[in-house]
Amino acid sequence: MRISCDQFLLIFSGFWGLTMGAFPSSVQIGGLFIRNTDQEYTAFRLAIFLHNTSPNSSEALFTLVPHVDNIETANSFAVTNAFCSQYSRGVFAIFGLYDKRSVHTLTSFCGALHISLITPSFPTEGESQFTLQLRPSIRGALLSLLDHYDWNKFVFLYDTDRGYSILQAIMEKAGQNSWQVSAICVENFDDAAYRRLLEDLDRRQEKKFVIDLEAERLTNMLEQIVSVGKHVKGYHYIMANLGFKDINLERFMHGGANVTGFQLVDFSNPMVIKLMQRWNKLDQREYPGSDSPPKYTSALTYDGVMVMAEAFRNLRRQKVDLSRRGNAGDCLANPAAPWNQGIDMERTLKQVRLQGLTGNVQFDHYGRRVNYTMDVFELKNNGPRRVRKLLLHSAHLPVFHLTALTVSVEGPYVMLKKNWELYEGNDQYEGYCVDLASEIAKHIGIKYKISIVPDGKYGARDPETKIWNGMVGELVYGKAEIAVAPLTITLVREEVIDFSKPFMSLGISIMIKKPQKSKPGVFSFLDPLAYEIWMCIVFAYIGVSVVLFLVSRFSPYEWHTEEPEEGTDGLPSDQPPNEFGIFNSLWFSLGAFMQQGCDISPRSLSGRIVGGVWWFFTLIIISSYTANLAAFLTVERMVSPIESAEDLAKQTDIAYGTLDSGSTKEFFRRSKIAVYEKMWGYMKSAEPTVFTKTTAEGVVRVRKSKGKYAFLLESTMNEYTEQRKPCDTMKVGGNLDSKGYGVATPKGSLLRTPVNLAVLKLSESGVLDKLKNKWWYDKGECGPTASGSKDKSSQALSLSNVAGVFYILVGGLGLAMLVALIEFCYKSRNEAKRMKLTFTEAMRNKARLSITGSVGENGRVLTPDCPKAVHSGPSLRQSSGLALVSSELP
Repeated sequence: MRISCDQFLLIFSGFWGLTMGAFPSSVQIGGLFIRNTDQEYTAFRLAIFLHNTSPNSSEALFTLVPHVDNIETANSFAVTNAFCSQYSRGVFAIFGLYDKRSVHTLTSFCGALHISLITPSFPTEGESQFTLQLRPSIRGALLSLLDHYDWNKFVFLYDTDRGYSILQAIMEKAGQNSWQVSAICVENFDDAAYRRLLEDLDRRQEKKFVIDLEAERLTNMLEQIVSVGKHVKGYHYIMANLGFKDINLERFMHGGANVTGFQLVDFSNPMVIKLMQRWNKLDQREYPGSDSPPKYTSALTYDGVMVMAEAFRNLRRQKVDLSRRGNAGDCLANPAAPWNQGIDMERTLKQVRLQGLTGNVQFDHYGRRVNYTMDVFELKNNGPRRVRKLLLHSAHLPVFHLTALTVSVEGPYVMLKKNWELYEGNDQYEGYCVDLASEIAKHIGIKYKISIVPDGKYGARDPETKIWNGMVGELVYGKAEIAVAPLTITLVREEVIDFSKPFMSLGISIMIKKPQKSKPGVFSFLDPLAYEIWMCIVFAYIGVSVVLFLVSRFSPYEWHTEEPEEGTDGLPSDQPPNEFGIFNSLWFSLGAFMQQGCDISPRSLSGRIVGGVWWFFTLIIISSYTANLAAFLTVERMVSPIESAEDLAKQTDIAYGTLDSGSTKEFFRRSKIAVYEKMWGYMKSAEPTVFTKTTAEGVVRVRKSKGKYAFLLESTMNEYTEQRKPCDTMKVGGNLDSKGYGVATPKGSLLRTPVNLAVLKLSESGVLDKLKNKWWYDKGECGPTASGSKDKSSQALSLSNVAGVFYILVGGLGLAMLVALIEFCYKSRNEAKRMKLTFTEAMRNKARLSITGSVGENGRVLTPDCPKAVHSGPSLRQSSGLALVSSELP
């Protein structure tokens, strides 16, 4: 355990560690140091001291209070004890170094308990969410240097302290370029083994070496190279570390061998010069290692403290509550109880960007350094000399990886072209997002490469591992720089990535299989008016007829008698004194309703009022009926089984589900609205599962379900599918929410602002609307363009539309003939009684009269009874029967 004056600072801060609001005035940080890291520990203490004593008032808003543990033996037990000691003290973040034996234990604890680890040790290759790597990767710089020297045969000497990342990169490049690489692990070599190896390589005429060793082992290796005389002209060595000036190469200067390496710290930087002045004044007894210039790992340590201080300043500005009072908990608890604000701490640390001793300090969301510079040095006779400056992983690099869409390409956003095998690269794809990416690239001046996200997901965080998958994971872990896709802007995603302004607005909608069009019924001509209206019309018809009958009975102007005309025999008139009996009233009302008129009309004012209001009523009713008749007869309507989310929630016959990983599922999972909570409860417990892996799978399930499955998805995709053959899906109801698609970039990316401005410009210029029309409607297969002739023919009436009219006509004619037959039989029976004939003979006479107009053999004409006498002249005599017979007829 290291004991120093830092303990006094800890005790002092414990007495006046008052908080300003929710942010503590004394910030507890941890420090874990392994053996042979005295100089790094000195840099750590110096950085904290300079921060706490800064004359700038804005820097002194809080003090950093370190809790330091020294791990002499880096085994799992020692690392666990040291970490738990730090955790129990309530530290907000830990600065620590590790080696290959302690790295996995330390990073596992940090990930489980959400404690961020800031380290200058070698970068790890795994997905360590809460680990920030201060040391940049040398892999890209080394490969670039090998290309520059055009090496095709060399020896790669390495140990396993830093893993196999550089070895893997070199072997992959060797396979691509047909290099001859001899890779040798020297981890367990002693001095004699080094000499034997070098002599063996010399016999094989090996003159070029790449050496990837840690400082202590590298020093031993270089001593053996000099001892066997391999430091002379004709040999070339590349040192694969970031501290070329930290290596003692004095004996190589006079040997003549070429030595090349990388330097991360620029000692001509004014910031480095200023720190060196303070460094040289340190007491070597209190600050071990200060007797020599700081190594690059010490510079990284200093920058690590500055990163933590800047992150705490940002959290204080945001007024984030980081208070951790009392015992922080048991780090060995099962299950682990992570720190609630750990994610906020990690996010803020990764957003830090500052100028430190090692240049620009910036991280991607995988916790690795990006946009950094390093110098390439060569050893000359007068010492190391800079020959090149490398800018690595910068936002200004000519190529960006673009995560476009899922592996199962989904239209209309990203689709493979027809005969896509004939194309290469980005030219293999087409779609809305492909065009959008091209437009954005033109505006911000970048080149890009389209790649499909391997797992085919948009992006969700695993609730147990906290690891992001899909496109969001590609951005969070630094595998892509930009995502142009139907990626919904949500709160949980906005916490880990940045979104542009929405390039498309949408909402969750319901997709069902399009129901069969209902065939018109036999009496579909009745559909323009509701059943209730028809009943009211019938009652109105009867009521008007009765009122007309009563009015005509009570009004004296409807009663009349006809006087005998002059020159007649003075017989009284048989005409009824009142024309509007009940049957004539019904006939008048029916004729007016059918707009055909009648032979009789009301004479009284009251009767005419009744007729007028009835005519007005029929005018409005008939006009309304006619106006709606065409639409009801020509349009085949579809009856949807559901119309809204409420309908889905109420029933159990139709299953419904969402995409298994995406914002739609998250919407229902988080919703507090009763209807959506009920739907989520059904979906998560349904068997078999109602969730689908891809949107295409959901659409297929809707089409094959015969109307028994509804798919909940974004409205844009719903509308697009509705326009694609076989044209058997449809959107029902309105959108359940309102949201937007945005172009995503990693948190703090330099591309965020240019992309955002490009999207706004495309929106204001109408390009986004043109792209949507192009891929949704212009290329649609179910719209007017694709089915125009079909729509025209569907406007013509078919027999089924008007069959009911013909049925009524035929039925009316049949009824008329039946009534005529009844009248015929009734009159024949009466005539048989009156003329004392048999019923059969009477019917025969009536039939002969109906057909020929005469009966009997002597020319007698039988006419039916009339309501009044027929006067035919002076020789007229009245018969005693049904008719009058004149003897003067021819």
